[in-house]
Amino acid sequence: MLSRHRVLLAPITVTPSKPLTPSHLKGLLWTDVMFRATAHLADVTYRYSHTTYHPTEQTLGFWEYLDRTRGDIDYSALSEEEIGEFYVQYRGETTRPGADALRPYAEAVEMNGWVHAAGARVLSLWADHYARLGMHDPGLTRHQPPGLGTEDMLKQLASLDMGLDQRDSGGPVYLDATRYGLPLRQIIAADGRPNYLACALRELLPLAADHDEVVLLYDRELDPDYQLLERVLAATGASVHRIQIGRVPIDGRVTSARHGGWHDHTVGALLRSTGPDCDPSVLRLGMRLYFVAVLGPGQQQSFRKDLLMKSLRRAEQLLDRATTGGDAEDNRDTLRRHRGDHTYVDPYRLTSSLLGKGRQAPDHTLLTGMFV
Repeated sequence: MLSRHRVLLAPITVTPSKPLTPSHLKGLLWTDVMFRATAHLADVTYRYSHTTYHPTEQTLGFWEYLDRTRGDIDYSALSEEEIGEFYVQYRGETTRPGADALRPYAEAVEMNGWVHAAGARVLSLWADHYARLGMHDPGLTRHQPPGLGTEDMLKQLASLDMGLDQRDSGGPVYLDATRYGLPLRQIIAADGRPNYLACALRELLPLAADHDEVVLLYDRELDPDYQLLERVLAATGASVHRIQIGRVPIDGRVTSARHGGWHDHTVGALLRSTGPDCDPSVLRLGMRLYFVAVLGPGQQQSFRKDLLMKSLRRAEQLLDRATTGGDAEDNRDTLRRHRGDHTYVDPYRLTSSLLGKGRQAPDHTLLTGMFV
């Protein structure tokens, strides 16, 4: 019996400091469809660990800010939007806490798996969104430390001749892929603080070596860092694929969640707008039709509530027309048609195949297995 290929899905991790937005949801649904479809054809690891990325300044700085400005308040009754407002205020500050202020937080995360109450509250709310949308939960609220400590990661980077460590002279650490025509990239500051890329290397270097194929899903704005990450992981022998997923403009503008302005377009608001009587299967399929197939991989189209509602109606029609009694091998053949020269199933090709006039009625098992 032939062994199945091993695929590692590693989407960019959203910091639990603000509400999920349409851009976040697009990436999450894209990954979810890819995971569920590819799992029928290969052994898939879906790695999405918040624990790994808590040590970044983006997260620890926010937690320090909350303790310094809000004190010991009860976050359990706050919404993700209310916590997100605190984050917008933090990002609006002109100064950032130094390494000494963040060190106790970093040590608590690394040694004890500690999570600030605000972060824990946001992750709990996100877990509810995942459940309602039928998305696979890769461990939002679990402690999932990376496989390598910082020093072990740097040793492996050095063994690949891709590290430039200047700490002995009081300097930072760089990822050096200049021989590939890529610029030096600082990954650890002179004061010891890691950035997102350093955390990603701690997590993905040990995992990549155990997989035949690595799929990186990320925002287009982060392409320079992910080109570097691809080079490092490929050096372990894995076949690495980078997938850029465009954000979702709101009224023609693409902005970061750190700037706010998302109140009418959070995932929570979208779910509330569908109404409590919306059939769960219709909601789950309709959301995937809109955010994966209708919006596509780019970011040319602004979010449109009317098209989302149209996708929900289309989902209801597809579910009503779906045939039963389909053969499992036939469904696997359908999934194989939506691969290229790789193992993973392309979510856009698979999902958009459901749309268009004159399409054959979909198999009910395929619909529920991939989209519901």
